[in-house]
Amino acid sequence: MQPRIDYASVAPEPYRAMLGLSACVNRCALEEALKHLVLLRASQINGCGFCIDMHWKDARAAGEGEQRLYGLSAWREAPFYSERERAALEWTEAVTLVAEEQVPDRVHDAVRPHFSERELTDLTWLVATINAWNRMAIALRKVPGSYKVGERANAHPGSAR
Repeated sequence: MQPRIDYASVAPEPYRAMLGLSACVNRCALEEALKHLVLLRASQINGCGFCIDMHWKDARAAGEGEQRLYGLSAWREAPFYSERERAALEWTEAVTLVAEEQVPDRVHDAVRPHFSERELTDLTWLVATINAWNRMAIALRKVPGSYKVGERANAHPGSAR
């Protein structure tokens, strides 16, 4: 696969704006482990190889276990996620797949006991931001595999660190 466009160089103003949004969202009070799971799950759903590679590496570097990362695409069947994490993953999937079913009331009702209004708003911004990064990386073919933890400035910071 060859990259189509170096979007950071070609359009630096919106790229910098996205960096700012990501930095703001990444400072939210949600747990770091939860943020990593959300970023990776949205990237899996979207099929963004670059972002999957990045968020897998960032999650491992932050201490996330391989079992939880390997099981993430089947989180409903896996016993190693908390109820709060399950609610966040359900919300992540609904927001990422918004064109399919909007975000149903049943999903909102399931997530509300686990998140305050502020936390749910922060979670939604996190999901929206990673979805934007996924779309840029997929459309313009950001090549996966070269990302190294700590090099987000050369990639994009849709990361939880």
